Amino acid sequence: MKKTPVHTACDEKVCPQPELCPLSHLRDGSSVRIKHLACDDDLAKRLREMGLGEEQKIKVLTRENTVICQVCNARLGISTRLADKILVEPVTPLAVSRKAA
Repeated sequence: MKKTPVHTACDEKVCPQPELCPLSHLRDGSSVRIKHLACDDDLAKRLREMGLGEEQKIKVLTRENTVICQVCNARLGISTRLADKILVEPVTPLAVSRKAA
């Protein structure tokens, strides 16, 4: 039986796809990239205006009553219900290469 890859930043809740997870399901401190806005066009346009567009890298600071994330050096709070509509993937840190001296 083949194992499905686990979204390492995701909480214990089940993600709709192995690679993508709703923003509301992430652990505090997770760094992710927005991949899809699962909402109507008007709401997607507003999210993009706020800096929450596709391919934007963000960091989840906390998720209690609202999800607070860092976007472009600003903190932004959104409802959990809205965060459910923002699908993200984990950002893997780049390997640091050292040049030979």
